[in-house]
Amino acid sequence: MKPLRTLLTVTAMCALFSSCSETPSSGGRESSTASSVTETKHGRLPTGESVKIFTLTNANGMVAKVTEYGAILDSLTVPDKDGNLADVTHGYDTLEGWLSNTSYFGATVGRFGNRIANGKFTLDGKGYSLVTNNDPGGIPCHLHGGTKGFDKVLWKGETFEGDGERGVKLTYLSKDGEEGYPGNLSVEVTYTLTDANELAWEAKATTDAPTVLNIVHHSYWNLSGDPDTSINDHELTLYADHYLATNPGLIPTGEKAAVADTPMDFTSPHLIGERVEADFEALKLGGGYDHAWVLNGTKEGDLVKASKLRDPETGRVMEISTNQPAIQFYGGNFLDGTATGKGGVTYQLRTALCLETENYPDAPNNPDAPSAVLRPGETYHHKMVHRFSVE
Repeated sequence: MKPLRTLLTVTAMCALFSSCSETPSSGGRESSTASSVTETKHGRLPTGESVKIFTLTNANGMVAKVTEYGAILDSLTVPDKDGNLADVTHGYDTLEGWLSNTSYFGATVGRFGNRIANGKFTLDGKGYSLVTNNDPGGIPCHLHGGTKGFDKVLWKGETFEGDGERGVKLTYLSKDGEEGYPGNLSVEVTYTLTDANELAWEAKATTDAPTVLNIVHHSYWNLSGDPDTSINDHELTLYADHYLATNPGLIPTGEKAAVADTPMDFTSPHLIGERVEADFEALKLGGGYDHAWVLNGTKEGDLVKASKLRDPETGRVMEISTNQPAIQFYGGNFLDGTATGKGGVTYQLRTALCLETENYPDAPNNPDAPSAVLRPGETYHHKMVHRFSVE
């Protein structure tokens, strides 16, 4: 039998009244009651520093767990069409597992999420060199903030509650020169879980010197709740008529390529596995889907619609909206069974996907990209909202 991570089955009545059942926990950690926010000890870093984990529970039984280490979404428990609750993210059961995280499961990544060509950029006439910690196609680049990016540092968390919502605010000071980036950067990341079954991730930052920035959330999703199953049978919509064509190093060439009549067209719903093996250059270069789509800018309140993901079997739906210009769809092409995750599961090829709202990859080197420069007196602001429902 496959090791399902279904945590609890609830009736519609139990979703409304906290007295029906105890909220499910992840990895044996302390559970909490409905409509609450709690904090517990998660462990210690090798340096001896204590790490907290925060549990956010809404009135409908959804549970989000967030750690101070890496500002990571540890888990997210979501109901399916029959009321069954399951964790829909890849990750680890213990802090020790998270310390071995090389796939950026659940992480807040930065300073610059995604890739910077050759690890180099020029700002105000001065050149900067960053570590090259990735080499798709044998071409070196800087990826997700470097060797010790935001996903590998200790943040400081503080909980809050409001009307129909609860969350945690995490703060971190990235010092001038950290990973080669200029400027002292004060960063604030907030996770908010609402009673409307929305999980919002929001990043804000200020600097005392010009710098470049693209803070990104990097959860891996499998809406089936079974980490052994492929996401190829998930149905995806991307609200984008163009994607960024890349070179073999997955660095954008500057061309905004039309998705029409290609396997990159998700303007209407398509099963992910339907065309992933197509004889198409972009898919060959990425080993599958691993590209940035340029969002059309279709408004949804103060944000724009980015994507809709649906698992036909469980009926779970996740819709994403954002204030960013692009979304990276990564289909789990490099998951290879070497990471042993929650419940002892080894995460195999394409058993999860990422949907990361962002600025363009390599934006500091692309004059046609939206500016990635943050200057003193300005505030960087990135917001993405995940809305969960069933169909």
